[in-house]
Amino acid sequence: MSTTTETNQAVPSQVIATPAALQLIATLQEQHGPILFYQSGGCCEGSAPMCFPVGEFRIGSRDVKVGEIGGAEFYISPQQFEYWKHTQIVIDVTPGFGAAFSLEGPGGLQFITRSHVFNDDEIHALRAAGRI
Repeated sequence: MSTTTETNQAVPSQVIATPAALQLIATLQEQHGPILFYQSGGCCEGSAPMCFPVGEFRIGSRDVKVGEIGGAEFYISPQQFEYWKHTQIVIDVTPGFGAAFSLEGPGGLQFITRSHVFNDDEIHALRAAGRI
């Protein structure tokens, strides 16, 4: 979903999900209640998008909320945001066993991050909206 700025230019979503990811999100919400995502930037899980029940992962005061997918808030660290701010994060699903700490891990599917580099018009709209 897009919003518009004063110039009536659409502001692109900074995070979106594929239909397969949205279906898995709905399944996880049915099983676990409200969930959230955190785009990992290294350490234990590489750069995997991590999915947690709300309240089981502490969002830092400097973490950046880049949007929502399937009703789940999506956060990223400020350092990772600097790398990703010119890129739309696209959450998808692939067969496999996801990150050990992520909810989908044991289910035979894993969330993965794909990306789309914003074009000049999209960057302008994001800047005008104060999003980057």
